[in-house]
Amino acid sequence: MSCARCDRLYAPRAGARGVGVAAPVALVVEAWKRRGCAGARRSAPARNRRALGGRRLALDDLVANRQRGRVSSSPLGFDPNGPAIGNGIYGLPHTAEDARVVLVPVPWEPTVSYRRGAAKGPSAILRASRQVDLFDLHTGRPYEQGIAMLDVDPDIVRWNAEACAAAEPVIAAHGEVAGDRDLEARLATVNALSRRLNERITEIAMRWMERGKLVGVIGGDHSSPYGAIAAHAARYPGMGILHIDAHADLRNAYEGFTDSHASIMYNVATSHPKIQRIVQVGLRDMSEDELRFIRESNGRVVAHIDAAIADRLFEGEPFHLIADSIVEDLPDDVYVTFDIDGLDPTLCPSTGTPVPGGLSFQQAVALIGRIHKSGRRIVGFDLNEVAPKDDGDDWDGNVGARLLYKLIGFTLLSQDNLNR
Repeated sequence: MSCARCDRLYAPRAGARGVGVAAPVALVVEAWKRRGCAGARRSAPARNRRALGGRRLALDDLVANRQRGRVSSSPLGFDPNGPAIGNGIYGLPHTAEDARVVLVPVPWEPTVSYRRGAAKGPSAILRASRQVDLFDLHTGRPYEQGIAMLDVDPDIVRWNAEACAAAEPVIAAHGEVAGDRDLEARLATVNALSRRLNERITEIAMRWMERGKLVGVIGGDHSSPYGAIAAHAARYPGMGILHIDAHADLRNAYEGFTDSHASIMYNVATSHPKIQRIVQVGLRDMSEDELRFIRESNGRVVAHIDAAIADRLFEGEPFHLIADSIVEDLPDDVYVTFDIDGLDPTLCPSTGTPVPGGLSFQQAVALIGRIHKSGRRIVGFDLNEVAPKDDGDDWDGNVGARLLYKLIGFTLLSQDNLNR
């Protein structure tokens, strides 16, 4: 895609409102303890404001961090404690030009090998995000720095439809296409469209990073963020990846798809030598070949198996110590790639390949928070495989939107670590 086309697709809409605050506002823990949290934001009548009633709220010291960095000097322009009335993600009125964080939606799922629905993830998260309170007990006020989600690229929508149609017979044949000209042609089509997607996402991510933005991807299946990871690897040589997932995703061209959702970390590891280390968490479903790949990586791929984490918990080890040991394996700059199935499947029941076990929501948030607490910097992130139910149940989108807000908040907080 040419630069001019990028500008047309992702330029801010005329007349869109910019927002910000006059100055960063410190979040004082003692004030919260005295007054309680009055952050109820949504308009449902049954959701009344409730004080904490004198209870002491146990907050990690990272709650006291203030959101600093590049904050607009314009008036806020909306009530962060009121109902969400804007059309943007989390009901915010930011444009990509005035936001600190730019989110790239990627509705993509051609290589999904079990249950489809991940392509609806960006829209499900957008819809559910309006129910997320803007004040966050862990990260404060991430919205002050601006969060914007780009419009979906119509080319990606078209490529996804073409690739899904081409992939279905290949998946039905378990990738055994040799000697069948039709299946070989279909496989080639999917692989070609996947390369085009990767190039497009790389270009979009690079363009916004060059403008000083923090870039996150909302997939889509887990192949969706490959281009963004490539862009971040080029911009932050020596960075590490925290990969939260039920699966290792280290298969070489699973079912013949070179950019399969089951192959993304293999592609990252083999194509980007400047990525210092890949640290995997929550793994509970992998092949022997993937385990062999990890063992032969000479420490470049480190796997924290879900069963091993569970054993440590059963033996009484506090999770914060487990999280610290995981974070210790990462370099100073960290990219977080999060497949929602890394969580307990009760939190993501409609995801494409659910596996029993996994992290609780609190554990996942604590792990991401420990990156910031350790003094490391989160340079980018993605969230994938959120798949809403067809019956209108928004649970998967709700969990995804809340997890995404935590990722955004900790990413913003961690930018201060660069100057320490």
